[in-house]
Amino acid sequence: MSFLQILLQLAGGVGYTIMVTVACSLTGVVVGLGVAMLSRIGPPWLRGLLGAFTFIFRAVPVLVLLFIVFFGLPNAGLRVPPLVAMMLSLGVIAGAYLAEVFRGAFDSVDASEVLAAEAMGLSRFQILRLIEIPQMLRFAVPGMINEFTTVLKYSPFAYTVGIPDVMKEAMSLSATTLRGVEIYLAVGIIYFLIYKLLVTGVWALEKRTRIPGLTG
Repeated sequence: MSFLQILLQLAGGVGYTIMVTVACSLTGVVVGLGVAMLSRIGPPWLRGLLGAFTFIFRAVPVLVLLFIVFFGLPNAGLRVPPLVAMMLSLGVIAGAYLAEVFRGAFDSVDASEVLAAEAMGLSRFQILRLIEIPQMLRFAVPGMINEFTTVLKYSPFAYTVGIPDVMKEAMSLSATTLRGVEIYLAVGIIYFLIYKLLVTGVWALEKRTRIPGLTG
């Protein structure tokens, strides 16, 4: 089996790897944006709860939470599909990190624009939706890329819950061919290509929506 054949064999798991990465990244964005927004407009007691949420989930190892969700919840009568288990573990942890990214990006929005909107009579929610969020998302792009990259690096945990991603394909192929060095080198190349595609796509989106005159 040539190195090219190894790459082609592993390519069967690429779709699952991308699916897990995208699903968990989207979960992270939804959770992180929700936490950041509620922390900004919610009452003090809610901000305290959300702060505890981000602190706890940033401290929990991904694999531990994944096993709790996938193997632990069935003992309570709740069976969770593998992809959903990844979203509820890796996705939620990513959301806890992205919440801090979004919080910092919110703080980068010019306060004078918020004051001007308040003077015009806009409600707090209108200011958040029309002024703060559009600018915040642009400021948050570098931090989002960093977290999406982390999600990609943790996506191989999907094989532990039965998702036939690149890592699962690699382990099966390595067991039958005993050519681990070549196989895992091919895995590294595949993950690098996925990473490059992910970063290129996000930066293209950022360039398309960039504020005129804003550098960085």
